[in-house]
Amino acid sequence: MAWFNKAVSADHTGASGLWATCPGCSRSLRDRDLATNLRVCPSCRHHLRLDGVARLRTLLDDGRWTEHDAGLTSTDPLKFTDRTPYPSRLEAAAATTGLRDAVITATGAINGLIVEAAAMEFGFIGGSLGVVGAEKITRAAERALQHRRPLLVICASSGARMMEGTLSLVQMAKVSAALGRLDRARVPYVTVLTDPT
Repeated sequence: MAWFNKAVSADHTGASGLWATCPGCSRSLRDRDLATNLRVCPSCRHHLRLDGVARLRTLLDDGRWTEHDAGLTSTDPLKFTDRTPYPSRLEAAAATTGLRDAVITATGAINGLIVEAAAMEFGFIGGSLGVVGAEKITRAAERALQHRRPLLVICASSGARMMEGTLSLVQMAKVSAALGRLDRARVPYVTVLTDPT
């Protein structure tokens, strides 16, 4: 009966979704306490990563917004497979994050000023930009242009989505063109670079 004598580890990180370990001081912290404190460690003040939804909730008035294009999902036009088929990666990312893509677009307000916003979710395939994410950002830019509202883009990305090949790379030009139209119309565009970008 030696198992009754085993020491119990103080490391609670095995309880997924309940505990997190601070990278700054290695302290075990309850996730709900971190959420209350905007994911800042109360011991060492280290800032842990916020997800895209938490960033929108933090920045937009009363944590409220109207999401756009949530139903858009990626397809697999290249039939890409490495260790895992691309559709399986998409399903796993959706199950983990509750999202259909790495980009969330919304209309909300900051101090009463209505803005269009896009936030990237690093937990969805590294926040990589694919066809759907670029389409969502482009549509947000078009809404900003149409209504003459500022556009806020919160980046947390690993770059272009390799599983979509050159289709993904072309999206950067598409987004740049949309941002160029905002610039010519003198509509403000603000980029916030976040961890790990």
